[in-house]
Amino acid sequence: MRKRDLLTLQDYTPDEINGFLMAADRFKRGNADPDEMNILSGKSIVLLFQKPSTRTRVSFEAAIYQLGGHPIILGWRESQLGRGETIADTARVLSRYVDAIVARVYRHSDLVEMARYANIPVINALSDMYHPCQIVADLYTMLEKFGYLRGLKVAYIGDGNNVCNSLLIGCSKMGLDLSIACPEGYEPSTEALRFAEKNSMHSGSKIEMLRDPFSAVKDANVIYTDTFVSMGDEAEREERLRVFLPKYQVNNRLLDAAPSDALFMHCLPAHRGEEVTDEVIDGPRSIVWDEAENRLHTEKAILAEIIKYQMEPS
Repeated sequence: MRKRDLLTLQDYTPDEINGFLMAADRFKRGNADPDEMNILSGKSIVLLFQKPSTRTRVSFEAAIYQLGGHPIILGWRESQLGRGETIADTARVLSRYVDAIVARVYRHSDLVEMARYANIPVINALSDMYHPCQIVADLYTMLEKFGYLRGLKVAYIGDGNNVCNSLLIGCSKMGLDLSIACPEGYEPSTEALRFAEKNSMHSGSKIEMLRDPFSAVKDANVIYTDTFVSMGDEAEREERLRVFLPKYQVNNRLLDAAPSDALFMHCLPAHRGEEVTDEVIDGPRSIVWDEAENRLHTEKAILAEIIKYQMEPS
């Protein structure tokens, strides 16, 4: 039996990423065929959570159920992982019970180890390095709103975190330009930047690193931000807010510096009054709720495409 993991979008071609987007569109529009709608019939998927979650947990759990499967929710501390069992041993055992693992973890290296020892697909539901499922939803949302992806410009404002790393890969794979404005010392990972540079040679994307958010939003179609204090960074909260505020807050003044038809995106949860103001996130140019809804449709797409691959003869 073949298997395909989703640890980072770097492992997928533009055509394969587009396959996720087209499948998501079929699911959202109700155009999926019966086999696709029931692709998880008789299958069980473990959702393994080391970090708290709202959108990821609910969207995956609902997606699995709606595709005919059975979701099994497993907290890290509820499993023997919380008592010292190795990731390798857990992966070996889960591979005997279920058909895929969706894991939300602190360390990306833990996911890599899990995928190494599991003989079923492992899907990254968030790690400290990457959040590929979020970016598939983001790309689908942009495609839905603009009708195309190649040539769009995204301005990412704030912390060069896991979402920013995955945006670098997703945009550079799919031909979108990306301007990142972040403070010194809070840049995205060198690995993600290296991947983006390599991808851009094929896609024609323009990737730029800036300090000034007003320069970044110039000519942008989408303005994107995320929390300044990610899970695991709480001890740095006061220092981070001192560095990021007020310069990197997405507010009406920054939005006014962008084209009048630029849209606002945020992966959520939002820390209102920090990285974004109420006026922006609740305003007419915000598409964050469509973006959040699309997590459901794109989780279905990711599961369906990965399980299809698993079912095909090798």
